[in-house]
Amino acid sequence: MSNQSIVEKISVPYAEALLELAKNSNLLSETEQDLSFISNILSNSKDLQLFLANPLINILDKKNLLNKLFENKINHFILNFLLVLINRRRINLLSSIINKYMELSYKLDSLTIAELSTTIAFNENQQNNLVQKIKKITNSKDVKLIINIDSSLIGGFIVKIGSKVIDASLAGKLRQMSFYLNTNA
Repeated sequence: MSNQSIVEKISVPYAEALLELAKNSNLLSETEQDLSFISNILSNSKDLQLFLANPLINILDKKNLLNKLFENKINHFILNFLLVLINRRRINLLSSIINKYMELSYKLDSLTIAELSTTIAFNENQQNNLVQKIKKITNSKDVKLIINIDSSLIGGFIVKIGSKVIDASLAGKLRQMSFYLNTNA
């Protein structure tokens, strides 16, 4: 079993518990905002990540730091959740837990995240048309489109929806033609 799947297995119950707590408290959107805020701070501070992940640093020091950082900035129950993670020596999994929480929250909202890689930016009409097609494909109420500009595609686009990939790029078409020619030669 790979290290990534172990981290995922451990993260899921924590994310599910937090989602259940947020749902019961009617704080789903606030929790999502707070977790995005925490995730932002973590991704912008390598020192904070290393501090929290270091098993040699005293638990009390970690709690004090998180209290100073997040007190009056995030909901109290989320701060308590972070302190529980410290107590259980799972704070190093915080990023993974936040990602799992967001996935579960989006599923709950029937929100599908689609990653679009394209050589040029789509206009609003093209984006709306693509979103409508993705809604039909995935039976989702809503689609969040994340757009990445990738000049290596030559032309066309690639859409990733979970583990599904729709490759409508010129490079992808050329690969298909090459594969077809090589197998029929």
